[in-house]
Amino acid sequence: MSHVLVAYASKHGSTAGLATAIAKTLNDTGLRVTCLKASEVESLDPYDAVILGSAVYARRWRVEARRFLRRYARELAERPFWVFSSGPVGDPAKDNAAWEEPARTMAKAIELGARDHVVFGGSVPEHPDGMMMRSMAKNTPPEYRDRRDWDAVRAWAEGIAESLRVPA
Repeated sequence: MSHVLVAYASKHGSTAGLATAIAKTLNDTGLRVTCLKASEVESLDPYDAVILGSAVYARRWRVEARRFLRRYARELAERPFWVFSSGPVGDPAKDNAAWEEPARTMAKAIELGARDHVVFGGSVPEHPDGMMMRSMAKNTPPEYRDRRDWDAVRAWAEGIAESLRVPA
């Protein structure tokens, strides 16, 4: 049975919620799963596969996720791994794809052999702190404050589980 690590970097909890849902879905398919903040991972030795996710702010992954990618580059290249980003909130018609894709980080992940990269919608914190977050929450219509598509998250995780069951 495969042991999968779901590592994530989350500032306000939205990406953590996505990581938890991915881990639960994988666990429900019979895989053994550990879900940790990227900064808490001490080794990849016990894991057969890795999923790494991060919130995206101003076209950049969180520093913890970028460090994880650099620190474990060799080990990631030796095992199946996937990456996800989260972030877009607000009216989808106004999305700017360039802001969702941290180009250099994704290039590095692809170079290391990432099997897939997906961007999931994010969410505005329910109780925003700081002037910037409060302004963002105030200016985001309520129907677009949480754009996480749980069906899409589960479907992506189920696809990963299926690929881990198929011999390479």
